[in-house]
Amino acid sequence: QLQLAESGGGLVHAGDSLRLSCAASGFTLDMYAIAWFRQAPGKGREGVSCISISSISTQYVDSVKGRFTISRDDAKNTVYLQMDSLKPEDSAIYYCAARRTSACRDYFPGDFHAWGQGTQVTVSS
Repeated sequence: QLQLAESGGGLVHAGDSLRLSCAASGFTLDMYAIAWFRQAPGKGREGVSCISISSISTQYVDSVKGRFTISRDDAKNTVYLQMDSLKPEDSAIYYCAARRTSACRDYFPGDFHAWGQGTQVTVSS
């Protein structure tokens, strides 16, 4: 019954911003590290960002550093991904995922045991 649900995707132009949300139900996020992954057509699932328990640490893939910001509001049982200065290469389905391991030094899809259904982000030139 552990569920995650993403929202906030859409169609935008290059340079615009979006904020994705990941809401949990059936469990509380405060005991989980949360990561965002993305998958473009014909590509593998790529780790984008991860936030540890209590927001002690965060990680970002190099291609989004300085443009994306991950945050969590445990009182609302929600994690966010603020995406600024979007580029066409950011276009993908974005997924959030949870794992009991608290740290975020490395994050791979196989390490996460709860997943959302994904939200589409499309950035035009």
